[in-house]
Amino acid sequence: MRAVVQRVLESSVTVEGEIVGAIGKGLMVLLGVEEGDTEKEVQYMVEKIFGLRIFEDIEGKMNHSIEDVSGELLAVSQFTLMGDARKGRRPSYSNAARPEEANHLYELFVKNFRAKGTRVETGVFQADMKVSLVNDGPVTILLDSQKVF
Repeated sequence: MRAVVQRVLESSVTVEGEIVGAIGKGLMVLLGVEEGDTEKEVQYMVEKIFGLRIFEDIEGKMNHSIEDVSGELLAVSQFTLMGDARKGRRPSYSNAARPEEANHLYELFVKNFRAKGTRVETGVFQADMKVSLVNDGPVTILLDSQKVF
């Protein structure tokens, strides 16, 4: 499982001209699910992202988590994070999980994050989405569960 985590002042997702999810201060997370990912990877991502200290304290140091700042989360599924572009010029997505499994784990990620008390908005799985954000910093963190387990 891979995630691109961006600290934002605001972020939204639009599908067919309609905003389907929007947040203020918090994190915008692009989440890609790999073939073979399980609930173990979901839990790792939830705990890691929830605990990331990437919000500034009063001294300007990144010491606060999304919980500490009462931030919100926008979760967007993105299978292209699983793209492998090492060979040729067209990425291969053969390592991406099948849509049914990817959606199940994406929804579990959202459910588990909401269970922590964070307001979570989402995009629409497999839709053509337009994502807008104001990156704060900018602060962008890449997470890959395969580099942990």
